[in-house]
Amino acid sequence: VVARAALARAKKKLAEAELGWDRVKTKESQVSALEAQLKQAQAALAETQSVLEDLTIYAPATGMITTRIVDTGEVIVAGSPLFDIVDLDRLYLKCYVPEKQIGKLRLGLPARIYTDAFPDTPFSATVRYISSTAEFTPKEVQTPDERVKLVYAVKLYLDANPEHRLTPGLPADAVIRWQEDTPWAKPRW
Repeated sequence: VVARAALARAKKKLAEAELGWDRVKTKESQVSALEAQLKQAQAALAETQSVLEDLTIYAPATGMITTRIVDTGEVIVAGSPLFDIVDLDRLYLKCYVPEKQIGKLRLGLPARIYTDAFPDTPFSATVRYISSTAEFTPKEVQTPDERVKLVYAVKLYLDANPEHRLTPGLPADAVIRWQEDTPWAKPRW
């Protein structure tokens, strides 16, 4: 009787173990199916990220967009510019110096720039470019007497642009100091 009871218990444990094994096998197949779904989802994600990277455009430099050259949805050729970008930390003022005064200038001279937007705030600058050829005064100059004179283009690079207050296109006047003992004077027009 004891042996039969032990045999019955053993058969019951075997049946429970087989049932547990079947459940484990079912779970394993479910896990395998879920792993396959995960791999498919990862592949789809990688493909989507690749497409997104192909469609994402990165600027070659930091700065402020000043001009949008193309419109949304427009087809463009590879390498075509999309925007004009200006580095607000490297702004310069292009001014014109009369032929009679160009001999006084040299690279590295200090300058001060006065803008209409900030009339009481001088911005320090440095002469970094002096044209080697004379040209007639640009058409933007308003008086006829000034338009017929020969001038040289000079670029004054800002030493600093605090808080990016200055932006491209602001009207400005400049004073270039070619003698160190001369005090700064704001231009009076």
